[in-house]
Order: sequence, then structure tokens, then C-alpha cells
Amino acid sequence: MLGGRAFLEHILDEDRSTENNYNGTFTIHIHFRQQRFQSRPVLCACEPDLRDAFLLLLPQHIVSARSDPTSLLSIAEPIHILLMRNEPNGDKTLLSSIYLDWRKVLCSPHNRWMTTIELNGTGPEAKLSVGLLDVKIELIPRAEDQLSKDVIEAQLKLEHNRLTEKERLFLVYAKRWWQEYIQIRPLHSKRLVKIFAQDENTVNRFVCSYLKPLKSQRFLDTPRQAARFVSLLAYEEAPIVGGGSRSEVWNNTLAILCKKKGDCEDHSLLLCSLLIGFGLDAYVCIGTNSKSLFYTWVATIGIDRSVIFWDSLTGQRFKHNPINPDDPPNKKQIKVDHSFKTIGSIFNDKSFYANCQASDNVDCCSFELDKETKWKSMNEEVIKSTCENISVPSWATAPPLCPSKIDPVIVSAELERELQSLITDYRKDLDLSTVWDDNLSYILAPALAAYELERCTGISVGNEEFQHAIRRAVPERHTFKGFPIQFLHRDMRRALASSLKSPVCEEILSCRGDCVRLALRVKIFTYAEDISAVWIMFAVTYRSIL
Repeated sequence: MLGGRAFLEHILDEDRSTENNYNGTFTIHIHFRQQRFQSRPVLCACEPDLRDAFLLLLPQHIVSARSDPTSLLSIAEPIHILLMRNEPNGDKTLLSSIYLDWRKVLCSPHNRWMTTIELNGTGPEAKLSVGLLDVKIELIPRAEDQLSKDVIEAQLKLEHNRLTEKERLFLVYAKRWWQEYIQIRPLHSKRLVKIFAQDENTVNRFVCSYLKPLKSQRFLDTPRQAARFVSLLAYEEAPIVGGGSRSEVWNNTLAILCKKKGDCEDHSLLLCSLLIGFGLDAYVCIGTNSKSLFYTWVATIGIDRSVIFWDSLTGQRFKHNPINPDDPPNKKQIKVDHSFKTIGSIFNDKSFYANCQASDNVDCCSFELDKETKWKSMNEEVIKSTCENISVPSWATAPPLCPSKIDPVIVSAELERELQSLITDYRKDLDLSTVWDDNLSYILAPALAAYELERCTGISVGNEEFQHAIRRAVPERHTFKGFPIQFLHRDMRRALASSLKSPVCEEILSCRGDCVRLALRVKIFTYAEDISAVWIMFAVTYRSIL
């Protein structure tokens, strides 16, 4: 990368670029064939210093045959480039998502190609320019023969025409399939059967193309840990311009991971991709929640046809026990704990099904997908052909997860010291002295570990040992009070302000009395992509007067 130009919306940032209260930084994220890179952060400016270099590896079996440059021409995957803006408070905004076809380097002198990329916006601003990025692409080692420009253009035109025709044929098939579906029952036209969705570049894509098996390598060990990881991504609704209903944007996996946040659809797509990677028969479910609002979640179907619902926003799992409408009224039914109300369709990377049952109520829904009277399926060969030949081939591979760069031990200690100082100042403003009990603070750690483990597995463990330790640590005739809370950020000032909204926490931190001793434990649990859960336990012991 040789630098950025014409970032006109950030022209005012240049005046503040050397100040301590700078307005943010730019970073470039790159994905190419299971490889991910990130540039160093640079200050936001009209001409940001976006200069960096990356080595993108081509398939070894093709590079070894470089005497035939046409073999390199067959690598159709473009380079996916994201531009992110990073705010001082840690918030991240996706500014641009573009695809660069690198193959023009094959017809450039000495296999060096210099070009300027126009970075367009996302969502409603997809047709507006964010700025320009100058880049140079060089093939190492150089090909022995140089292709002509006509050969490159002919290949690109051939690929474009072929993909356009496949998209046209699928659109014809989808229209016919939909007509057949609504002929089954007129009410089907009102069900949430979503075949296409717009991505961050406002491109209409078949929903199955958003899913690809995503293997977490060694960063996530179990499907439940994957659900916990996804639930820790912040929730963000797609922005809208003006009034009207909610904006609906389905982001690519790379955009979700780089933003570290997304809508319920983004969470469900990421979780489903991870569960498919773990070898589960997973599907994204399209329907409504208990408030009759559009909602998505994930369902996994076992070999024994047992169905588990996964709420991607909370990480919770629910076993689906369908209700038979023909059962007598006095038959005892299993209580429903989830908030899913109706279901219109389900899909994964290979299949698409629309609900044909008389009722689209989730509680009455059967997931016998092989029965045509209950689910209308799309032809899997058509889906395979469509998803493997879409207009941007890099969608065929999911980007790999990146390991966390956070040291949980060091960061936990730093956050704890910072929060201790804030609490001491808070009590000082109340004319209260503060005495910290280091031993009690240490004993609180197992409780935080148990809370996080319970969020991951749904199983509560270690509480008995924690209770025994607290009873031994609290002196006779003293009272113990504790208040645990979890955050997705590491801003201790915000965390304290949020915690004080709880009457229990406020009572602990403003405790007055005899032999008042405070305890505090902060522990951060890290996951891939620098995603973390920050657990805090506030505690106090004091001598009971009565």
C-alpha cells in the first residue's frame, strides 16, 4: 500500500492528528485464500499514511508451474480489502469493503502493477466514495512469460458472462420455486421465507452463500465455546437514513470479525458457520421472536432427529420439544423457555427449506426435513452450483480466526488496580475511608471462573467450594455481600457507572459501619479475535450490629 488520498470527510481530523484527544485511526484488513492481514493503525486524515506491505501466498502447486502463466490466471479469488475506523473508546466502524482482482499483474511489465482503488462506502452509502488507496502489486518470483492484456480481459469477460448467466438461471428457478410454494397454501406468501439478502455493498445474494464451514483451528475447542464467543460480539443494528422500518444488511464473515459486532443476522451467520465447521448439521432459522419482531437463530439437528436451538445473541441453548396440536388439552406440555415465536425458513451452506406446516408457530414445528408435506426444499445441486459460482469467488472460503493478543493475567491486574482507585475516589467523595481485603479479593476469583464456565457450558460448577471459602474468610458476626457483573468492554469508568445503577452494588460500595472491608476481583476471559468477557465481583464485609 502506497498511501491514501481524498478522504474528504476526514479533512478536519488533520488539525487534531497530533493532539492527545485524536479522533481515531484507520486500519486496512486483507483476506486472501485463508490468509488474513492487518495494517498498522494510522491517524485519520484527508491523506492518511496508509503505507504497508503484505506477502500473499499463492497455491504452491500452481506457483511451481510458473512456466505456464495461464495457470496463475485460473486463480479467480480476488483480494478482499476492508477499511476500518477505530475510535479511541475501542468502537470500530466499517467504512469500505471492496474486492480487488489481482490478475492484471500478469500482463504488467516485470509483473509489477500500480493502480488506484476507489474505496466506496457501505450500506446506504455504497455508491459514495470514502477515499482513494494507491497500491502496488508485484508477483514474486516473476512469471517466465508475460500474458497479453487481451488475454486477461478475455478471461475476465468470460468469467463475468458465465457467472451472470448462472445468476440469471438461479433467479428464474427461485421465482418458479416460490410460486410453487405459495400455491401450497395462500398464507405462505406472508411467511418469512427469505431467499435473497443484501450484503454490506448492497449486493443481493442468495442467503446460502453467506455460510461456509468456519474451522476455529485451536482457538475455540467446542461448539458451546463457539456460541459463547459469538454472544460476546456486541449487538448493533444496521444504520438507516431517515425514518421507516429497520435496515437489513447481512455482512460478510470478515466484516463481522473485524467490526466485532453485528445484528442478530450477523451473529446467527457466524455461529452457524462455526457449528458447521465443528461437523454439526446446523441451520440458520428465519422467523420472529416473542415480540413478533424479525429474528434469527440457529438450530442443530442430531442423528436421532433431536433439535437444539441456539440463541446467537445470548449463547443459550434450548431443546426443542414440539407440541402436537392433536394432543388432548389435559396432556401436560413441556414449558418453553426460549423467545422464538414463528419460523418461516431455514438454510445452511448446502440446503434451503421453507416451512409448509399448517402453523408456523415454533412450538408446533416439526423438523423432519425429509418430509415434503412439512418442508419444501430447494434442489441441492442448484444451490451448490449457485454458491460455487457467485460473482465474488472469495466468498467460497471463510476467513480464518485470529488468536487473541490480550494477556489476560496482565490486563486483569491492570483493570483491577484502575477500578480500585476509582472506587476509593468514589468513597472519598462520600467522606468514607476505604480498606481493602486482599485475601478476600483473591478468594472471589473462583466464583468469576465458575460464572464464565457456566456461560460456556450451561453447567454450574465450583459453587460449593466458593461458599466454603467465603465462610472461612468472613469473621464471626460479620456480614458478607457480593455483586458479580460482566462487561464486553474494558473501560473501568464506564463499568463502575453501570454497576452503581444496581442498588446492591451501590449498597456495597457506599457501605458504612464497623470494620468495613472491601474486596474486588476483575478477571478477563479472552477468545479469538481479541474478543473478551470482563467479569467483576464487588464485595464487602462488615460487623453486624444486631
